[in-house]
Amino acid sequence: MTVTPSPTEIRRWRKYLADERAERAVYQDLANARSGEEREILTSLAEAERRHEQHWLDLLGEHAGKPRPVAMRTRFRCFLARHFGPVFVLALMQRTEARSPYSADIHATDTMAADERIHEEVVRGLAARSRIQLSGSFRAAVFGANDGLVSNLALVLGMAATGVDTGVVLAAGVAGLLAGALSMAAGEYVSVRSQRELLEASAPNPEAQGAVPHLDINANELALVYRARGMEATESVSHAHEMLAGLPCTHDGAPEAPPAEDAAEEHETLGTAWGAATSSFLFFASGAVIPVLPYLFGLSGFTAVLVAAVLVGAALLGTGAVVGVLSGASPLKRALRQLAIGFGAAGITYLLGLLFGSGPA
Repeated sequence: MTVTPSPTEIRRWRKYLADERAERAVYQDLANARSGEEREILTSLAEAERRHEQHWLDLLGEHAGKPRPVAMRTRFRCFLARHFGPVFVLALMQRTEARSPYSADIHATDTMAADERIHEEVVRGLAARSRIQLSGSFRAAVFGANDGLVSNLALVLGMAATGVDTGVVLAAGVAGLLAGALSMAAGEYVSVRSQRELLEASAPNPEAQGAVPHLDINANELALVYRARGMEATESVSHAHEMLAGLPCTHDGAPEAPPAEDAAEEHETLGTAWGAATSSFLFFASGAVIPVLPYLFGLSGFTAVLVAAVLVGAALLGTGAVVGVLSGASPLKRALRQLAIGFGAAGITYLLGLLFGSGPA
């Protein structure tokens, strides 16, 4: 006997149906933009969502109605997938899969609830791949800009609160921008340069390869090289004998030198020190210039302070949301946390400025 669903059940099932269609559309859009293994995985996820969609269609029957229009949220995610790569969308989809209500709904099968749990882990793995592939310079841009926003807002508000002339506040803001950006650039240059030098110092000398054919096989000095690189004594001797025994011979019977190995094997590409320094300078300056804008456009006093705070607040919300998406956390929570930290630092310096000065000019 067929049981007619209640109006509440119909509304809930239609919502589930719309959600499954939306998720399938996002996964399919992501799959269309990828290739190889990732395309196959995303296509399989889209097909799983299609099976879930059919389940709700079967339950609804004649109550399914017309498909709902594509939600703005789904359109936005598809737009991100097509134009900014999968990392943002996958992070959002990971959260969507984690919030699946199927485990607590008797009308969803155990298989569907299990699917959603597994989908969360699949999407988590794909998102982790994308985060690794994401350019380090992008992350540096977000954090560098955030540093500039917070430090220069604190400096500008602190100076403004002392009651000094607007020109002094502007000069302090520009000086803070240049000092912070130059400091960041210098630190990044030294960091990248030092790391490259350490890697170069640790790389094997290619000229040592030419000595291998002339080693005394019985003394086996080559084993010492492998022991110095961390092998056990027995393993190093065995590996050295295999190395020497496997070398091709020259025309006079002597073994040939092995081919030189890549000295930069498997380590992270650092880029140039000057490139890193330039990027750091620009990233910091892009954030630090925002608190100065009201003063550059002729505002003064509390009006300038308020406008600077609003502009920086909006930027902090943006950078915090991006950090939240990239880390797989709630964009809203990360945005509000970023805002609280930035305004907290600026508020403290503003209060100190009031303490030592006479109020905004």
